[in-house]
Formats: sequence, C-alpha cells, structure tokens
Amino acid sequence: MASSRACTKPIIFLSAFTKSKFSHQYHVSFINTTSHIPIYPKLSQQRSLVVNNVLKTVEPTESSLRSSNSEEFGSLGEKPTILVSERLGEAGLQVLRGVGHVECAYELSQEELCTKISCCDALIVRSGTKVTREVFEAAKGRLKVVGRAGVGIDNVDLQAATEFGCLVVNAPTANTIAAAEHGIALLAAMARNVAQADASTKAGKWQRSKYVGVSMVGKTLAVMGFGKVGSEVARRAKGLGMHVIAHDPYAPADRARAIGVDLVSFDQAITTADFISLHMPLTPTTNKIFNDNTFAKMKKGVRIVNVARGGVIDEDALVRALDSGIVAQAALDVFTEEPPSKDSKLVQHENVTVTPHLGASTKEAQEGVAIEIAEAVLGALKGELSATAVNAPMVAPEVLSELAPYVVLAEKLGRLAVQLVCGGSGIKSVKVVYRSARGPDDLDTRLLRAMVTKGLIEPISNTIVNLVNADFIAKQKGLRISEERVVVDSSPELPVDSIQVQISSVDSKFASAVSESGQISIDGRVKFGEPHLTCVGSFDVDVSLEGNLILCRQVDQPGMIGRVGNILGEQNVNVSFMSVGRTSRRNKAIMAIGVDEEPNKEALDNIGAVSAIEEFVFLKL
Repeated sequence: MASSRACTKPIIFLSAFTKSKFSHQYHVSFINTTSHIPIYPKLSQQRSLVVNNVLKTVEPTESSLRSSNSEEFGSLGEKPTILVSERLGEAGLQVLRGVGHVECAYELSQEELCTKISCCDALIVRSGTKVTREVFEAAKGRLKVVGRAGVGIDNVDLQAATEFGCLVVNAPTANTIAAAEHGIALLAAMARNVAQADASTKAGKWQRSKYVGVSMVGKTLAVMGFGKVGSEVARRAKGLGMHVIAHDPYAPADRARAIGVDLVSFDQAITTADFISLHMPLTPTTNKIFNDNTFAKMKKGVRIVNVARGGVIDEDALVRALDSGIVAQAALDVFTEEPPSKDSKLVQHENVTVTPHLGASTKEAQEGVAIEIAEAVLGALKGELSATAVNAPMVAPEVLSELAPYVVLAEKLGRLAVQLVCGGSGIKSVKVVYRSARGPDDLDTRLLRAMVTKGLIEPISNTIVNLVNADFIAKQKGLRISEERVVVDSSPELPVDSIQVQISSVDSKFASAVSESGQISIDGRVKFGEPHLTCVGSFDVDVSLEGNLILCRQVDQPGMIGRVGNILGEQNVNVSFMSVGRTSRRNKAIMAIGVDEEPNKEALDNIGAVSAIEEFVFLKL
C-alpha cells in the first residue's frame, strides 16, 4: 500500500483477551490467502478451488481453467491427502481414492497421529480416535476437514477445530436404522434374559425358572432423546404394543404426535417408565445425567438400554442402582471408556447385557456410513458447506448460489476498508449495512458477515478466516462487528442491493474515504454478476473490483486522466479502467484507477507529485 500521506503505524485490533492479544497465531491454511478471494460456483469464468471450507479462486489462467476428469483441489490442483485412522467400508474408500491420496493407518497412538496429521488435508475417524487440540496444532494449518464416520462427535475437540478453521462433519443418517434396530434388539434380549440364558445353556445348565422374563406389551418406554434414532426406536416400540413417551427439549411436539408419542419432562419420563432407552448426545449438560439422584427417582425395577453415548451414565452409580434393585436390568452398547476394563463391575454384573458398540454394525449401515462420510469430506474439500457440518452455520445450497457474487463483494469491501485505515488507535468497531428490498427473515447475512470479517483481518495478520471461525476470530481480536439492514425500494429478486462497510474511531490514510459522520465508509454492489465499488466516503464512483486500485483525490480539471495514465504507462503498468466521481463541476473529484500490476515507487511518487492531486492511495484487491 502506498499513500501521499505519511502513515507508517501498524494496524492492530484491540483485544479484551490479553492472553491471546498478539502472541496466539492461527496457522490454518497452507495457502497464502492474500492472493486468493472466496467465491462460489457460477460466478464469471473463474474456476473454484477449495481451501479451508471457503471456496477460493485464482485468476483464470490456462492451468486453472484446464479441463479435467476430476475436480482439482488445493492451490496448485494437487490431490488432497486423506488419512483414515479407523476402518471404513470399501465403498467409501473407493469414493475417496477417486479424487485424493488415501492413507489407511489404524490404531495410531496420539503421538503417531500428531506426526502424520501435518501432511494431511482431511482426517476420517470413528469413535476410537481422539482428535484433540494437540492434533489441530500439529496439523499446522493444513487440516481442513475432520470427518466422523458416525453420529457422535464427543471424541473431536470442536472448540479447537473451530479456532483453527477446520470443518467437522459427521454421518448422522446412514446408521440410523441400524442403531434403532440394535436398541430394540437389546430391549427384547434384556426383557427375556437372552444373553444370560444363552451362556447358561452353553455351560451345560438348564435353568428355565431362573430366566423368566417380562413382557413388553403395555409397558411404558421412555425414549430419552427424540432425534433420528430415538424416533425410529419409538416407531418400532409402538409396533411391539408399548406405550411410548419421550423427552427432548428440542423435538417438535407435532412430529412426536404424528408417531403417537407424548413429549414429557425429564422427571416425568424417568419416574413413570418401565423401560428407558437412551438416545441423547454427550454434552456438558448430559454428561453423567443418569446418576444416583436420577436413579433414585425411577420406578423400582426399571430397565435401561443405552445405544447412545457411554458418558451419559455414571457407571458407578448404575452399579449401585443394580445392586439395590432400583434398576432391574441394563443393556449397554456404549461405555464411558471403550473398551471397558476387563474387571469392570458393570460389565461383569449378572443383570447387565453388553455388546461392543455394535449400534451401527450392519453391513448395510457400514457401507452407507462410509459413503456418506466420504461424500461429506470431499464436499468440504471442494468448499461446499455440508448439511452434516457440526461446527459451521448451515446455509442452504440455494442461498449459497444466490449470494455467490455478494460473497466476493463482501470480502473485497472488507479488504479495501482495512487498507484505508492508518494504524495507531486500533480497529475496534465495524458496522456492515445491507440495503435490500427483502425483509430480515428473507436475508441470511451470516456468510456475508464472515466474508467481511475475512477481508478485514487477513490482509494485516497471518490469521486465516473462514465461515467456521469468523465470529470466533473477530471476538479473539476484540473486533465488534454490528449489522444493520435497511429496506430500500429495489428489486426483491436480488438478495442485496448494496453493502456498506464502516470503520469507526480510526484515522484514514485517504481522508476522502471518511464520511460526514466521521467513519471510513465504502459502498459496493453487484453489477452484471461482478462486484463494484460505488461510493468512497461521500464520493460516488463506479469501479469494478478486480486487480489493484489507485484512488486519487484531485481538483476537477481537464487532462488529469491522461496525465496519470501516462505516468503508469511509462512504468509499463497496464490500466484496466478509470472512473471519476465528483461533488460538483470543477470542484473536488475522486479518480479510481484499476491497474493489473503493482506500480513501483517511482510511479507512485510521480502520481503524488502532480500538483492537482491532493492525496492518493494504492490498494491491493
């Protein structure tokens, strides 16, 4: 950047988080993103390349536009490296091998995983691999997506993944039926003592009277967690003649009623049930939610099935409840620690039926999960926001397509605005104003806000920003980004009429960019599918945001365009466009000049030496 004003102070973000004010750096990409811009398909002729879960492009060169039988990945079109750390169905591996280098390395220690991960773009795990903060740190920014082949993601440090801009996806649908069937199988096996009777008979005994079971017909089943698996268990239990109630604070009542299930409170569910089937995720709230206190509230002789997550049960408390008779039987497919110790009192208890985490273990489910997670991981590597993304806001595909050119506009406006700041006091507050004919409910601005954040932060730091970590990074840097929506009389077919970025309480290296209210202010809109700069401060301009940009404030007089053009031409700098905006005839004007190359110091000095030019600034787009 160059300017006619002396401004050499660094631009900083004032942070309330002193521990990470300047020392903590986020290396979450191996691409130098200052030379790339985020984009989505169907925009101009640019071919989308994928980095960091935000689509990025390079200028359409021969190499980037060449045809290929497979999608190109990475900054140079190289195939991504995908590490599979636990067994995955062959069908999924074939999908992965079609577009990437796949390494299957099972039973890795934490140290071995940290060693390998720095060479990987994607990691696929099941429940046995712990993807900790140390793993993300060891990845050194290269890891872009973690795929969990299954539903639960408690073995992945989501906070660390988000901080490092790594998308986490899972495969929640393919094993739904398998998990529900296993839950029903354990329910019936427990009620009729199948496992115990089998072991006894194989030991040469014939103990018919010892293994008298209980009927399920007419009994109350409480389904704790009424998501995909829980609702399928409820359907099947209804078919067995059971009365089904459910507890889930997020489940819609109409969906439960459609199956014939009553949604009740947590206490009502556990105090009235004869059988309890657990299908809740493991979160800080649900961790050991079934403990001495909750067991004490249950009906004496209750029977419990868990095919969800082991950590939702306090296993020592369950042993005590079994010994006291509060819990008559338990059937468990999952445990707090897997595999459990060989001398586990819970596993060895005579009234407990156990299986080694077989919920998703059918041939059909394994193949389905493998394909689902493979497609989700490859989609993430292509920059698509998967419907199964765990740590990123869901943006519908049709919204992504519609907002495509505005995504580019948003980042470029952020990138321009931050370059107009003269460092010193630090950037504290940014306001983004969206003008649209649509109401607030019809305009999803999360993606646009993330891209403005990306444009503001990336040019002046080594932090890589994407949709996954944009809000987190802004908070870490003490950057307050507010949004305002202004309804205007324009076409409702367009999601956004214009976007304005304002930076408050800072000095500007280009005084003309400061509005009457005292903020750096720039506006832009999309014209013919391309981003344009339409206002700088109080000056109207019309500039296509491509290449690099020189802004000059000048006295409005004849010959200025030619003089500046000659200076650039003498230095072999190609001018792609010029646009002049003025307040009134023969008064002040702003000249915006698009250039393909970065002018050298001599060219910039010569521009500044023109007497009619009062100030100028060179900006990289």
